[in-house]
Amino acid sequence: MSKQYILPTGIISLKTLTMPSNTNSNGNIFGGWIMSQIDIGGAILAKEISGGKVVTVQVNSITFLKPIYVGDIMYCYTKCVKIGVSSMTIDIEIWIKNIDSQPLGQFYCAAYASVIYVAIDTLGRSRKLLPMSIV
Repeated sequence: MSKQYILPTGIISLKTLTMPSNTNSNGNIFGGWIMSQIDIGGAILAKEISGGKVVTVQVNSITFLKPIYVGDIMYCYTKCVKIGVSSMTIDIEIWIKNIDSQPLGQFYCAAYASVIYVAIDTLGRSRKLLPMSIV
């Protein structure tokens, strides 16, 4: 049974307006663009937690629930659900506010994902998270 998304979980890490240049051949927002926003939003939280550079090492899952349209306002909510020695698992929800829809201002979860990031040093090697990194 799938999780019910009634209210967003986590904090807003990214907010943007969907544009015509982000569409697929059907005129909806391209799934690949949404995936990139998921990765950017998750990386922002991971960078804040780690206090430095991070890399994406694994996408555990991405689930698309509803289409996203040109002109929608996209919110990327993120929540750290696990911290390891150098890694962080971030859950990400993509919420959409469609100010052109009826009822006015419809707000819904369009996608969610789970992504693992690893903190790296200046040479690109994994590094331990600082004790103060734990949020």
